[in-house]
Amino acid sequence: MHYTRGMASHFVLYDSECSFCTFQMKVLRWLDWKNLFELIPATDSRVSTLAPQLTAHELNEAIHCVSAENQIHRGARAIRFIAMRLPMLIPLGLVLWFPGIIFIAERFYAFISRNRQFISRAFGCKGACALLPDRPVEVKRDV
Repeated sequence: MHYTRGMASHFVLYDSECSFCTFQMKVLRWLDWKNLFELIPATDSRVSTLAPQLTAHELNEAIHCVSAENQIHRGARAIRFIAMRLPMLIPLGLVLWFPGIIFIAERFYAFISRNRQFISRAFGCKGACALLPDRPVEVKRDV
């Protein structure tokens, strides 16, 4: 069974219990002008349909992006995939394509992921999340 896609072409699966992750998703929503990505918390019931092979542990370990072609990108590779589709992040996406950079980015991502709760507390992500308003997403309907 496949999840029926609406306006979004790709799905980003993230840890909604992590205030650092939630803040990053708010930023991503503001950068996604064309609504290419649907942001789905890892605890959402749709995740088992979108990516049944991913365990709860894997979902809490890293961001995942399920592409329109049903390919799953994880961690730094998910960031690269997302960055190449958002105009403001294309420079980051291009850098991540330089030979060898993705391997460094994966290690850096793993470090951030392991320490994200500390980072959330240290930088006050919960408070920052309150400052950054949600971006309303327009739903276009055929009449």
